[in-house]
Amino acid sequence: MSVGQWIERASAIGMLVKAGRYGGTYAHKDIAFHFAMWLSPQFQIYLVNEFQRLKDEENSRLKLEWNLQRTLAKVNYQIHTDAIKENLIPKEITKQQANFIYANEADLLNVALFGITAKEWRDSNSDKSGNIRDYSTMEQLVVLSNMESINALLIQQDLDQSGRLIQLNKVAIAQMKSLTKSKVVNKLK
Repeated sequence: MSVGQWIERASAIGMLVKAGRYGGTYAHKDIAFHFAMWLSPQFQIYLVNEFQRLKDEENSRLKLEWNLQRTLAKVNYQIHTDAIKENLIPKEITKQQANFIYANEADLLNVALFGITAKEWRDSNSDKSGNIRDYSTMEQLVVLSNMESINALLIQQDLDQSGRLIQLNKVAIAQMKSLTKSKVVNKLK
C-alpha cells in the first residue's frame, strides 16, 4: 500500500502526498521523527542526546540568569553596608560589635522579605549549605536588591529600625505581587 492510499483509507492527518513537480511525501515533524527513529536506532540515540544537550543548555542559561541576580544583590549590598557604616555604626566600637550591626540589618531585610532571620532559616534547613539568599527565586533577589537601596535611603533619613521594617515589608509585598504577575519575568523563566 502506498502512503497516499494509507492516508486515504485511514483518514490520516499530519501527512501529505503531492504528485508532480516538487511533489513528495510530507509529514508533521513528530511523525517524521518517529518514523526516522523506527528506521534508524542510531538516529534515535542522536535525537535523544541532542534533546538532553539542549535541556542542559537551557538549564545552564536559567542558572546564569539566577546567578546574575544573586551577583546584583551582592553588589547592591555595598550601598546598603555603606549607609550602615556611615549612619548606624558608632566610631568607637569593636569589629565584632560592628559585624553584629551589619548582621542585624541583613536580618531586617530577611524578615521584611522572607519572614524569618538567617539563623531561623539555617536552623530549619540544616541539611542545606549556604544561606537563605542562595535558595531565593529570581523575583525575591530582585526585590532584595531593591530593598537594600531603599533601606540605605531610610537609614540616611534616620528612620528607626522598626519603622524601616514596616516600610520594607510593604515594599516587599507590593514588589513580589507585581513581579509574580509580570509577563516579562515569566518569559525569563
